[in-house]
Amino acid sequence: SFEPVADPYAPSSFEPTPDPYAPSSFEPTPEPAASQDFAPVPPAPAASRDDFSPTPPTPAAAPQEFAPVPPAPSAAPPQDFSSAPPAPTPEFAPAPEFAPGPAMNADGTIAGITTDLLSDEKYAEVASGVRVTLQNSRMLKVTLGEPVLARQGSMVAFQGNVDFAFEGSGGVGKMLKKVATGEGVPLMRCTGQGEVFLANNADQIHILHLEGAGLSVNGKNILAFEPTLTWEIERVKGAGIVSGGLFNTRLQGHGWVAITSNGDPVVLKTDQPTFADPDAAIAWSADLTTSLNRTAKASALIGRGSGEAFQLAFSGQGIVIVQPAEGAVPPHSHSN
Repeated sequence: SFEPVADPYAPSSFEPTPDPYAPSSFEPTPEPAASQDFAPVPPAPAASRDDFSPTPPTPAAAPQEFAPVPPAPSAAPPQDFSSAPPAPTPEFAPAPEFAPGPAMNADGTIAGITTDLLSDEKYAEVASGVRVTLQNSRMLKVTLGEPVLARQGSMVAFQGNVDFAFEGSGGVGKMLKKVATGEGVPLMRCTGQGEVFLANNADQIHILHLEGAGLSVNGKNILAFEPTLTWEIERVKGAGIVSGGLFNTRLQGHGWVAITSNGDPVVLKTDQPTFADPDAAIAWSADLTTSLNRTAKASALIGRGSGEAFQLAFSGQGIVIVQPAEGAVPPHSHSN
């Protein structure tokens, strides 16, 4: 008898609410446009095996020939130190190097001086790498580095840095012997770096090398020797007081000694009885036996002597060095 209240949210039974998203039953939703059809690409026909021709191999490039590059020239060949022999050890310090002096000009002059002394090689300084050598027969050249003992006042020239000092006798005993006998030699010690030239009264000079041996030398004939040698003043055995060689200087050991001679000496081997004037015998082997030989006769007492009354006699194995002079010539006059 009453009318029901209609639900405003209820769909109408008579007019259904259309679904806006639902496709219309009367107007079907058109299908999307179909994708564009492309004509299929026919596959490429398979190539027959006969269609291929063998590809010739690429020829290998010929190796390029390069000319050998010559080595660059060098100023000096490389030194082979591996095969170089060891340098010998010298027995003394090597000679120092000094700045060279003025060179000789083509015309043979040095510093404006011309002379045969420059053109003749015998006047030039001797070049040697040894400790001691003869500059000439009357001048000794000693290369320092190690000291050398020389007669006082015998230095005539030197080059380099050299010092000269007094050398004593080496003890009271030697000093007393020198004073009492007059034998021995006044010595100086030469030290430094350089070269020393020695001489004495323009006498001839001779170098002797001792290998452990002894040498008896008249002191006035000693010019220089190495400090490695020992020296002693000794009496000449067998010689009487009348002999001029009553005392000598004995050198012993290993080293060199330079002695002087008034003229060209003779060296006598004592393989037979040997005799010499006491003033002419300047040196001999220290192991020789010496004695005094008398040749004076009774006629000498009345002024008819030969002048050869006494000689030194030597026996044993060794040598005797004799100069052609019998000491200093006494003052005399040639007037009648």
